[in-house]
Amino acid sequence: MSSVPDGKKLIRSPSGLRMVPENGAFSSPFSLDEPQWVPDKECPRCMQCDTKFDFIKRKHHCRRCGRCFCDKCCSKKVALQRMCFVDPVRQCAECSLVSQKEMEFYDKQLKVLLGGGTFIVTLGTSEKSETMMCRLSNNHRYLFLDGESHFEVELSRISSMQILTDGTSPGENDIHTYTSLLDSHFISEGGSRASGMLLHYKPMGSQDVQQLRMEAADDKKVASLWLAAMHKAAKLLYEARDQ
Repeated sequence: MSSVPDGKKLIRSPSGLRMVPENGAFSSPFSLDEPQWVPDKECPRCMQCDTKFDFIKRKHHCRRCGRCFCDKCCSKKVALQRMCFVDPVRQCAECSLVSQKEMEFYDKQLKVLLGGGTFIVTLGTSEKSETMMCRLSNNHRYLFLDGESHFEVELSRISSMQILTDGTSPGENDIHTYTSLLDSHFISEGGSRASGMLLHYKPMGSQDVQQLRMEAADDKKVASLWLAAMHKAAKLLYEARDQ
C-alpha cells in the first residue's frame, strides 16, 4: 500500500483552494476534515463578542472550527496546512493560535521525521536486534525501517507509544497512549533527552498486536531530535483520530 503513487488535485471549497490527494484514502494521518459551518440563520450574533449582525456588521466563518464571528473577532488569515489549504485562511483568535503552533511542526519537526534517525530495533520479545534507519514516508502514513531487512509500520495502526528518556526503562505503568501523550512531560525543552521509543501496533493484514522497541544508535543527538518530533506527531495523530 505504501507504494501507491501520491497524486494530488486542486479543489475549491467554500473556505478556499485546497491541494488534496486524488484518493482520499491516502490522506495524511495528520490532516483534518473541513468543519461544517454553523448555518447563518443559527448565528444572529458573533459567537465571541455577542455583537449583533446587520448590513454593516457582517458575519464570517472560521475555516478551522466553522463557528460564526464578526470581522474583529475573525480577522486573522493564517496558514492551515492540516486542511491542505493553498493560501492562509480566515480563522478566529483561538483557532489561529493553534494553527500557528502547528506551523512549527510542519516547518521543523516534519522535516526531521522525513530525514530519519538510526536506531537499534527489536521486534516483539526477540533477543535479536538490528541497526536500522527509521523515517517517516513522504505521504506521512508509514514509518519505514531499513537495515539488512525492511519493514513498515502504518501510523494509523499504532495503538500506543512510549517515549523513553535517559535513565528510564519501560514498565507496565509507563506506557503512554495517545491520550496520555497530550499531558506527557516526558519530552520538554531543556528536559531529559529522549533515548528510545516503544510502540504497540497491528501489522498490516493482522489483528495481533506487535511490540517494537527502538533505541538510539551511534548518533544519539539526531535520534533524540527524531523522537522528540515523533512525540509531537503523536499529539496531532490523536487529534485527527478524535475529530
